[in-house]
Amino acid sequence: MDGKTVLRKNKDMVHRLIGGETILLPVYKTSEEINCIYTLNPDAAWVWERIGSKKTLGQIKKMALEEFDSKPIEIDKKMDKLVAELKEINAVV
Repeated sequence: MDGKTVLRKNKDMVHRLIGGETILLPVYKTSEEINCIYTLNPDAAWVWERIGSKKTLGQIKKMALEEFDSKPIEIDKKMDKLVAELKEINAVV
């Protein structure tokens, strides 16, 4: 993933903090269309909070290195996987 990329949250994906968990729910016209709800683990929720803040992925990765006790390669792998999954479910654009 390009470190200069700035992701935005999809306006058709609602996110809420419920019971200490970050929940993502795609917006549908009717409740009958709802077939999935996504729950982010704490690390993914930490990244999610920073998406849309006009920070590049490189800046978010740098912040993650300062926040977490992980090696740069581990942060890169986890962030790349998370971004791919968020794109797959259309949570980010």
